[in-house]
Amino acid sequence: MDLGIAGRRALVCASSKGLGRGCAEALAAEGVEVTILARSRDALERTAEEIRAKTGAKIIAVACDITTPEGRTAALAACPEPDILVNNAGGPSPGDFRDWEREDWIAALDSNMLTPIELIRQTIDSMVARGFGRIVNITSSSVKAPIEVLGLSNGARSGLTGFVAGAARRFASHNVTINNLLPGAFDTDRIRKVNEAVAAKNQISIEEVRAQRQKSIPAGRYGQPDEFGAACAFLCSAHAGYITGQNWLVDGGAYPGTF
Repeated sequence: MDLGIAGRRALVCASSKGLGRGCAEALAAEGVEVTILARSRDALERTAEEIRAKTGAKIIAVACDITTPEGRTAALAACPEPDILVNNAGGPSPGDFRDWEREDWIAALDSNMLTPIELIRQTIDSMVARGFGRIVNITSSSVKAPIEVLGLSNGARSGLTGFVAGAARRFASHNVTINNLLPGAFDTDRIRKVNEAVAAKNQISIEEVRAQRQKSIPAGRYGQPDEFGAACAFLCSAHAGYITGQNWLVDGGAYPGTF
């Protein structure tokens, strides 16, 4: 299927690896000009070269901390009026909420709630003016089914979800959509860190945690970043203009609920 977005411009946050990279690759494969962001310049430049070689697309790499005003200024200078915005950030560290101070909560909110909202604020009016915009926020399946050791993530990402639910409908008539993608267990650095925390808490091996987690997923495995990227690319496509304000679970069937 031609997704109808060749020639569009995308800004993809935290995209040197993992799910963000999966999204950047999928968009680049559709002929989108992609600006990728991450804090580590070396890893980012390697990723940019690899995606260029694989897709032939124009890839712009900007090393910055998107959670800071300076980082957002640098990102938007490189891609001032994106047609597509993919918000993404590394999740806060797992742990016990009794050990967290106010500063930990503020950092989680800055990264996983307030930064995406600020990027939406700075880009959505130009999308409305052009009559096309696709915003996808990478959140977490923990928004639907909270994970005990991820309290910081549960709280911050749920706040973003509530904001999107209120804001998305306002712009739908302009062919501008805002949706959330909720990843379950994907084979990334993030899941490895979570597995390490669970293993330490329960005094079992990481291999046991991985096996137990995969057994609990109806698909019987962890997801791969390219699968996630394909879902993101569809939500960003010309065909997805009638989908907005939604929370798409991509979790191999792990969430057991009906709604």
